[in-house]
Amino acid sequence: MTPSLERILILGTGLLGASTGLALRSAGFSGSIIGWDKDASQSDLALTAGAIDSVAADPIEAACASQLILLAAPVYAILDWMKQLAPVLSNDHMVTDLGSTKAQITAAGNELFNQPGRAGFLAGHPMAGKEVSGASAAEGTLFHNAVWIFTTDENQPPLQPDAMHHASEWRSWVQKMGCRVLDLDAHRHDELVAWVSHLPQFLSTALTALLEEEVGGAPELTAVGGRALREMTRLGSSPYSMWRDIALTNTDAIAAAIHALEQRLAHVRENLRTPELRSEFEQANRFRKG
Repeated sequence: MTPSLERILILGTGLLGASTGLALRSAGFSGSIIGWDKDASQSDLALTAGAIDSVAADPIEAACASQLILLAAPVYAILDWMKQLAPVLSNDHMVTDLGSTKAQITAAGNELFNQPGRAGFLAGHPMAGKEVSGASAAEGTLFHNAVWIFTTDENQPPLQPDAMHHASEWRSWVQKMGCRVLDLDAHRHDELVAWVSHLPQFLSTALTALLEEEVGGAPELTAVGGRALREMTRLGSSPYSMWRDIALTNTDAIAAAIHALEQRLAHVRENLRTPELRSEFEQANRFRKG
């Protein structure tokens, strides 16, 4: 019988990686959680916070000695880790990730893993986060009431028995961390998140940059800017280091969403003095109520 998960390696102990470690502990995981980050200060912070039990000296060796490897990094770093790990792991290992776009990662997982003699791969994306990064912002409750998406594609081969067991157990821990699990086609995932996650981010970034340029030096700004300003610009402080990879790996879907928004804004601008403006507010209200 395949043993239960007793040793998890988290590669990338920033906000999501460290929060996962804290959430696992809060959910009752009693095995070992090892961490590694290219920025040693992040793994040290995660260790101090109790998100991990120890820091790996060699991430590849630590991966081979673990049962489940969680890739908690920007998308291109995840893809690079996948290439490094695929040749050295075996079919009693399970690899999963927290990447924000899924088509490329899911395809790579089916090519590099999920094959006879290779480790299993389960592409994942928790719909949770903050506009700040780093282990210092990690919270064990970050995933409470969030949706944790697992993606597949049309070329998905069946998981090998050991990998299937570890995948099932990992999904169970995700639920214990307070998440609702959703299975979704990888391309459909990227289309949807372009609208509901990526577009809001780039809208906020553009708006915040515009405000900095137009009124950033106004001494009255703090007094005049209220809740609307705070809410609309909150995402504007998100780190470029994470969003660069999202933009590069979901370019077409994001560009289409931005183009649609440009057209909608033009429609609003052209109807500022017509009754058509009312219908825009009514439609927006229906979406919010729904």
